[in-house]
Amino acid sequence: MSWITARRRHPAAGYVVIAFVLVIIGTAYALITTGSASAAPQATSNSAQIAEGRNLFVEECATCHGLYAEGVNNQAPSLIGVGAAAVNFQVSTGRMPAAELGAENERKPPRLNAAETAAIAAYIQSLGGGPTVPSAAQVSSAGANIGLGQQLFVADCAACHNFVGAGGALTYGKDAPPLTASTPTQIYEAMLTGPEAMPVFNDLTITPQEKRDIIAYVTTVRAEPNPGGFSLGRVGPVTEGLVAFLGLLLFMVLAALWITAKHGKAHE
Repeated sequence: MSWITARRRHPAAGYVVIAFVLVIIGTAYALITTGSASAAPQATSNSAQIAEGRNLFVEECATCHGLYAEGVNNQAPSLIGVGAAAVNFQVSTGRMPAAELGAENERKPPRLNAAETAAIAAYIQSLGGGPTVPSAAQVSSAGANIGLGQQLFVADCAACHNFVGAGGALTYGKDAPPLTASTPTQIYEAMLTGPEAMPVFNDLTITPQEKRDIIAYVTTVRAEPNPGGFSLGRVGPVTEGLVAFLGLLLFMVLAALWITAKHGKAHE
């Protein structure tokens, strides 16, 4: 052991120890990230699909987003790194391709079919990675906890989307869209990518299982009956208060007209 003691006092011994520790840390990190990547489902796209997506992108999207998806100042953001999930959400909900600037915020019938959407998503995914389109297993409500999904939705989503996903108004003229027509895949993608004013809920903020719980609640509450009678759009107390105010105002007007008419007959 004397040779170890002698070399331990060498001026370069400290640097050797640091380099050895860094190698161990780097190896451990590589093993962990490789295991996580292999466990996560990855979307496979062949070169033909990517090439088709490139052609469609040039035809439908390059005018605003740039020829290589680099973005155009004050017009459209870069799409490098946004991932296939963001593209699939925007295109499948008809928000993109937009006919004009400012027309991309509202849901519309999709302009491209599913195959064309998948091709563009594959092309954008090939440019810089990003969140992939969730699989059917990831968005399945099988075994989901609807009660927990309701709690999570009320805590994280209801402030904008209303307690039953009916949508609502935001500041600066924006609005949170209703979720009544959203598919489970689109809901999952919205949580992953945070479109418009919506924050990003990554898998550390809301776990994949909790996302499935939220999807189960949103899709279940659509079919629930309205035990109170008229739903009034199911947008909460603002609409109910407005209807009550207008109803009371109408009653007072009719009462005033009746009293006036009765008083006039008595005077005659």
